[in-house]
Amino acid sequence: MLSSGGMPSSHSATVTSLIMAIYLQEGAGGSVFAIAVVLACVVMYDATGVRLHAGRQAELLNQIVCELPPEHPVANVRPLRDSLGHTPLQVLAGAVLGCVVPFLLRSST
Repeated sequence: MLSSGGMPSSHSATVTSLIMAIYLQEGAGGSVFAIAVVLACVVMYDATGVRLHAGRQAELLNQIVCELPPEHPVANVRPLRDSLGHTPLQVLAGAVLGCVVPFLLRSST
């Protein structure tokens, strides 16, 4: 939850679990359910779009900096984090996990 990137997407799992928990408690007809769906869409879009591409740019910038001569002013700069976003498969895996967990927790209580 505190870092980004990797399989499965914990952020996608969290917002999908929120949707499912609200659905199980209140159904799909309320405004809270609609808000949770919109939130999940924003989170998952951000993970596969903006953050994934920012990570790819960071990877490319790190490669460029590594090729600079040692005397260049930015040659010794700490590398940028390049594991920022998720592939669509990682987001899908997180969403599936998020759908399953509330059902498991509900049946155990």
